[in-house]
Amino acid sequence: MVGIVIVSHSAMISEGVVELSSQMAEDVKILSAGGTDDGRIGTDAIKIKDTIEKADDGDGVLVFVDLGSAVINTQLAIDMLDNDMQERVLIANGPIVEGAVVAAVQASIGSNLEEVKKSAEESKDMNKI
Repeated sequence: MVGIVIVSHSAMISEGVVELSSQMAEDVKILSAGGTDDGRIGTDAIKIKDTIEKADDGDGVLVFVDLGSAVINTQLAIDMLDNDMQERVLIANGPIVEGAVVAAVQASIGSNLEEVKKSAEESKDMNKI
Protein backbone atom coordinates (compact mmCIF):
# COMPACT_ATOMS: atom_id res chain seq x y z
CA MET A 1 0.00 0.00 0.00
CA VAL A 2 1.25 3.51 -0.84
CA GLY A 3 2.50 5.42 2.21
CA ILE A 4 2.03 9.12 2.81
CA VAL A 5 4.35 11.64 4.48
CA ILE A 6 3.26 15.11 5.55
CA VAL A 7 6.03 17.75 5.61
CA SER A 8 5.16 21.06 7.21
CA HIS A 9 7.19 23.76 8.88
CA SER A 10 4.90 23.21 11.87
CA ALA A 11 4.87 19.87 13.67
CA MET A 12 1.36 20.66 14.89
CA ILE A 13 0.06 21.23 11.37
CA SER A 14 1.71 18.08 10.09
CA GLU A 15 0.39 15.99 12.98
CA GLY A 16 -3.11 17.42 12.52
CA VAL A 17 -3.14 16.48 8.84
CA VAL A 18 -1.96 12.98 9.77
CA GLU A 19 -4.71 12.73 12.40
CA LEU A 20 -7.45 13.78 9.97
CA SER A 21 -6.22 11.66 7.06
CA SER A 22 -5.74 8.61 9.26
CA GLN A 23 -9.37 8.77 10.34
CA MET A 24 -10.39 8.48 6.68
CA ALA A 25 -8.08 5.55 5.94
CA GLU A 26 -6.94 3.68 9.05
CA ASP A 27 -4.91 1.05 7.16
CA VAL A 28 -2.72 3.55 5.29
CA LYS A 29 0.65 4.44 6.79
CA ILE A 30 0.51 8.25 7.10
CA LEU A 31 3.41 9.83 8.97
CA SER A 32 4.40 13.32 10.07
CA ALA A 33 7.74 14.95 9.28
CA GLY A 34 6.85 18.40 10.53
CA GLY A 35 9.02 20.90 12.32
CA THR A 36 12.57 20.33 13.48
CA ASP A 37 13.79 17.75 15.98
CA ASP A 38 14.29 20.44 18.61
CA GLY A 39 10.70 21.68 18.30
CA ARG A 40 11.31 24.76 16.18
CA ILE A 41 9.44 25.87 13.06
CA GLY A 42 11.19 24.56 9.96
CA THR A 43 11.95 21.39 8.05
CA ASP A 44 14.81 18.92 8.25
CA ALA A 45 15.97 16.79 5.30
CA ILE A 46 17.25 13.98 7.55
CA LYS A 47 13.97 13.82 9.46
CA ILE A 48 12.06 13.76 6.16
CA LYS A 49 14.32 10.99 4.77
CA ASP A 50 13.88 8.85 7.87
CA THR A 51 10.11 9.34 7.79
CA ILE A 52 9.91 8.42 4.10
CA GLU A 53 11.81 5.21 4.84
CA LYS A 54 9.38 4.35 7.65
CA ALA A 55 6.36 5.03 5.43
CA ASP A 56 7.50 2.80 2.56
CA ASP A 57 6.17 -0.75 2.44
CA GLY A 58 7.45 -1.26 -1.11
CA ASP A 59 4.57 0.38 -3.02
CA GLY A 60 6.00 3.89 -2.78
CA VAL A 61 5.47 7.06 -0.80
CA LEU A 62 3.65 10.26 -1.68
CA VAL A 63 4.96 13.34 0.13
CA PHE A 64 2.93 16.49 0.78
CA VAL A 65 4.76 19.76 1.48
CA ASP A 66 3.56 23.15 2.70
CA LEU A 67 6.05 25.86 1.65
CA GLY A 68 9.17 26.40 -0.45
CA SER A 69 11.92 25.12 1.83
CA ALA A 70 9.83 22.05 2.60
CA VAL A 71 10.06 21.24 -1.12
CA ILE A 72 13.81 21.81 -1.14
CA ASN A 73 14.41 19.67 1.96
CA THR A 74 12.12 16.94 0.63
CA GLN A 75 14.06 16.87 -2.63
CA LEU A 76 17.30 16.63 -0.62
CA ALA A 77 15.80 13.80 1.44
CA ILE A 78 14.83 11.90 -1.70
CA ASP A 79 18.35 12.37 -3.08
CA MET A 80 19.72 10.74 0.10
CA LEU A 81 17.66 7.57 -0.41
CA ASP A 82 19.09 4.59 -2.25
CA ASN A 83 18.39 4.59 -5.97
CA ASP A 84 15.68 1.92 -5.85
CA MET A 85 13.72 3.83 -3.25
CA GLN A 86 14.16 7.20 -4.99
CA GLU A 87 12.06 5.86 -7.85
CA ARG A 88 9.19 5.08 -5.43
CA VAL A 89 8.89 8.55 -3.87
CA LEU A 90 6.92 11.42 -5.39
CA ILE A 91 6.05 14.92 -4.18
CA ALA A 92 2.41 15.91 -4.62
CA ASN A 93 1.66 19.30 -6.12
CA GLY A 94 -1.62 19.75 -4.30
CA PRO A 95 -3.14 21.10 -1.12
CA ILE A 96 -1.72 19.55 2.00
CA VAL A 97 -5.03 18.91 3.83
CA GLU A 98 -7.47 18.05 1.06
CA GLY A 99 -4.78 16.29 -0.95
CA ALA A 100 -3.68 14.14 1.96
CA VAL A 101 -7.25 13.08 2.75
CA VAL A 102 -7.96 12.21 -0.88
CA ALA A 103 -4.62 10.41 -1.22
CA ALA A 104 -5.25 8.39 1.93
CA VAL A 105 -8.62 7.20 0.65
CA GLN A 106 -7.16 6.43 -2.79
CA ALA A 107 -4.26 4.49 -1.23
CA SER A 108 -6.67 2.57 1.01
CA ILE A 109 -8.43 1.09 -2.03
CA GLY A 110 -5.13 -0.22 -3.39
CA SER A 111 -4.31 2.39 -6.03
CA ASN A 112 -0.72 2.64 -7.20
CA LEU A 113 1.57 5.61 -6.49
CA GLU A 114 0.81 7.44 -9.74
CA GLU A 115 -2.96 7.07 -9.21
CA VAL A 116 -2.71 8.30 -5.62
CA LYS A 117 -0.63 11.30 -6.75
CA LYS A 118 -3.06 12.13 -9.55
CA SER A 119 -6.09 12.09 -7.24
CA ALA A 120 -4.27 14.20 -4.65
CA GLU A 121 -3.32 16.80 -7.24
CA GLU A 122 -6.84 16.91 -8.65
CA SER A 123 -8.08 17.87 -5.17
CA LYS A 124 -6.78 21.41 -5.73
CA ASP A 125 -9.75 21.94 -8.04
CA MET A 126 -12.34 20.84 -5.48
CA ASN A 127 -15.22 23.21 -4.93
CA LYS A 128 -15.83 23.77 -1.22
CA ILE A 129 -18.92 25.92 -1.51
